[in-house]
Amino acid sequence: MLDDLKAIEKYDASDMLELIESFPEQCQDAKHIGGEFELPKNFNTNCKNIVCIGLGGSGIGADIGRSYVADDAKIPLFVNRNYTLPNFVDEDTLVVASSYSGNTEEVLSAYRDARDRGSKIIVITSGGKLEKNAQIDEAPCIKIPAGFPPRCALGYSFFPLLILLSKIGIIKDQSLLIDDAIRVLRKIKNSRLGCKVKYKDNQAKRIASEIYGKLPVIYAGQDHVDSIATRWRGQLAENSKTLASSHLFPEMNHNEVVGWENPKTILRNSIVIMLRDAADHPRISKRMDITRNIFKKDRIKVIEVRSFGKELLARIFSLIYIGDFVSFYLAILNGIDPTPVERVAYLKKELCKS
Repeated sequence: MLDDLKAIEKYDASDMLELIESFPEQCQDAKHIGGEFELPKNFNTNCKNIVCIGLGGSGIGADIGRSYVADDAKIPLFVNRNYTLPNFVDEDTLVVASSYSGNTEEVLSAYRDARDRGSKIIVITSGGKLEKNAQIDEAPCIKIPAGFPPRCALGYSFFPLLILLSKIGIIKDQSLLIDDAIRVLRKIKNSRLGCKVKYKDNQAKRIASEIYGKLPVIYAGQDHVDSIATRWRGQLAENSKTLASSHLFPEMNHNEVVGWENPKTILRNSIVIMLRDAADHPRISKRMDITRNIFKKDRIKVIEVRSFGKELLARIFSLIYIGDFVSFYLAILNGIDPTPVERVAYLKKELCKS
């Protein structure tokens, strides 16, 4: 079925496939947008910490940024998903408010909180109320293209943030590393992920078939790929309309590993996905191997997904891209359009009533 383009077109009425397959081009455009953005000369970038406000697709972009820069950033970067900000946020904090639509109520609320505390604020958005607030408050705004489902705009949420961090001296210049990541994305799309790659050679199609009808439980290491497990879980939820779980090593070895005994009716229909990277801490890698053997003894299927590329940025985005394609193909197997998220729309509608 997954090699049948007509069957895919039947369910993919909103053309999610095009958005996923054109992701490398989005990343290229996002790099250009980030490179063109210039902070006002009077904007003081000196700060003791950075707080990124974001939820959903915008929030995961910030999460990936936090994980990626952790080894090199000279100051802490915190991701906030609440209506209010932590107590430590003050006039010496740089707040990056990211909302793809510009109308995410939690981001708007936290933005006002940052403004009231006198924080330095930079906005990333395609428009909406957040852009208007930034204009009124004269806060710098990185404008990104509208018209995408937020989860499909990860390139626009992530790369301008990454380039911003390099421009203000938090990390080194990322231009060559971004180009390398885009090359890797194009390569794996054409060789092992894209719709035209046949099932027998297509990693994403095979994974989707293996997890079809099951509860996927996704594990990753704490170091650099922690947020990718969250991305996989979110994409399976929104695109595939499939409930999934995610957790991290080594923490899961201190609690969750014991829980794989009951309830047996659920365990029989569960499948483990381990996201693995060359930079995983050696002890985490060892823990993954041992835990995989525990699952094997219990006859629980484990799928290991390894990153591609030499550089960390490319490897991170290779794992993300594999997950995006898996979620799309699983939606097709489920016989549903990947794009609509009716329950999210319903929640927003009901919240607007109060």
